[in-house]
Amino acid sequence: MAGITNGRFCSKLAPKGFDMVTIGGYNADKKTINAGNMIIRRGRAEFNVPEPEIINHINQQINIIKDQTDWNGIVSVNIRATTPQPIIEISKLKGVDVVEINAHCQQPEIVDLKCGQALLMEPNLLNKFTKEVVKKSASKVSVKIRANTPNTDIITISRIVEDAGADFLHVDAVKPGYKNADYNVISSIKDNTDIFLIGNNSINNIKSARKMITAGADGISMARSLKNGIIPFDLSLV
Repeated sequence: MAGITNGRFCSKLAPKGFDMVTIGGYNADKKTINAGNMIIRRGRAEFNVPEPEIINHINQQINIIKDQTDWNGIVSVNIRATTPQPIIEISKLKGVDVVEINAHCQQPEIVDLKCGQALLMEPNLLNKFTKEVVKKSASKVSVKIRANTPNTDIITISRIVEDAGADFLHVDAVKPGYKNADYNVISSIKDNTDIFLIGNNSINNIKSARKMITAGADGISMARSLKNGIIPFDLSLV
C-alpha cells in the first residue's frame, strides 16, 4: 500500500510468520515522483520522497526492518519508474533481497507515464523492461500485476514475466464487482507457467488464504487486512 507499507509497518509484522515483507510502492524517478505529488494533492496516500533522497530513504526503511526485528526473512521493495535504471540501482542496496517492478498501479497519473498497469497493455515494453532489470539487478526480481485489466491477456503477460527471467509473479487477483478474489485467474496462471506465484487480494481470514493456495498460489500476500501489526489469523495454519 503506497504511503503506508514503510519500514516501521513491516517491522511490526515481519517476525510474526512472514517469509518476506515488501516496502513501497515507491516512485523512484522524477516523472513518477511528480505524478505521486499530484496523487497526494487529490487526497490519496503516497510516499512523498524527493528524487535525491530516495536511496537514503529506502536504506533507512530497510535498516528499521533488519535492525529492529528478530527475523531472518527477506525484504522486497516495490518500485514505480519510467525506466529500469532506478530499479536496478535500488537492487544494489544492502539489505534489498528483491526488487519488485510495479506493473499494477492503476492511478491515472502513473498510467499516463506508461508505468503501473499501463505496462500490461504493452507486452513488448513489459518484456523489455523486465529483461533489463533481471539482467542487471543485484537482487531477485518480482513483477506485480493486476488481473482482469481491460484489453489484456493475463496468460500472455504471465508468460512474458516468466520468460524475462523474473523470480516471482505477484498477482492482485482483483475481481471487479466482487468482494472476493478471482481464484480462477490464479489457477489459470498456475496451469500455464512455472514461475513462483504469489496470490494477493481479499485475504483476510484463514478460509480466503487457503482458497488462494488451493487455487495454485505458491504464496500469499496481505496488506489492507493488517491493522496495527495484528494478523487476522494464524499463518502457520495456511
